[in-house]
Amino acid sequence: MISVSVVVPFYNGESTLAACFDALLTQNLPRGSYEVIAVDDGSTDRSGDLASRSGVTLVRQENRGAPAARNAGIRAARGEWVAFTDADCMPSRGWLRALLTAVTAREKPALGAAGPIIGQPAASPASRYVDISGGLDAERHLSHPRYPFAPSGNVMYRRSALALVGGFDERFAAYDACDLHGRLSKAMEGEMVFAREAVVFHRNRDTWSGYWKQQVNYGRGLAQFYFKKSGEIPWSPFRELREWMSLVPPAALACIPGSDDVVLARRGMLVKRLAQRVGFSRTYFSSSERSRWTGEWTPA
Repeated sequence: MISVSVVVPFYNGESTLAACFDALLTQNLPRGSYEVIAVDDGSTDRSGDLASRSGVTLVRQENRGAPAARNAGIRAARGEWVAFTDADCMPSRGWLRALLTAVTAREKPALGAAGPIIGQPAASPASRYVDISGGLDAERHLSHPRYPFAPSGNVMYRRSALALVGGFDERFAAYDACDLHGRLSKAMEGEMVFAREAVVFHRNRDTWSGYWKQQVNYGRGLAQFYFKKSGEIPWSPFRELREWMSLVPPAALACIPGSDDVVLARRGMLVKRLAQRVGFSRTYFSSSERSRWTGEWTPA
């Protein structure tokens, strides 16, 4: 009997998918107790063919974004629990067992579980910056006082709960995990458990251009989150201007010469904040984008 379904959305992921699937198919659980569902979000490289030969269940769809791909995986899932990871991740061998232990060992029903995401060691400055900045620190994200969530690279929820809230809001470019967690927390009782032993390794962006593109997309997702939470998060051109002005001091600090991690942290933070500001501004002040968020999202 399948206890947990693992959903892996991917788009043009041929460089990392093999390692991801190898990690998932060698979990220290009986093979019949879990399934791996890979969702090809309209890839144009060979990743779809790779997935079809790997021994996982493959779902194909036109390119509609990661939230839609995750929803397709949820619909195909048969397990009581649905765990999510990404194509650039490699779960540790005990990942699923640790997540399941975290939710079944409790007296009261749990909403779900999440674990640490650790960057793979890499020599590039961009990858190193992600590690030292704690950008993937799930425990920190879950402790947010207002909008806690777990990154979708290492999280598990009950399938019935996902069905109740309609899964991920497919309008999001990013921040879909934060939105989903908020809706689940309101709809369902139960604690979100942090399973420290449920480790997932992540391949950070190894170039500044790749990191910039990722962070612009995060800024876009944040603006979309502000649209959806407009009654809770007021925003205005004046507030946006203040955010841009606040970049001046870190820009000056980033110009100080040096080569240690302190200097790398300053420069990386500037890249991160500037990229997210660009993505946020382009999205939040776009009338066409704003029109997409005039009503509640409903599943197809």
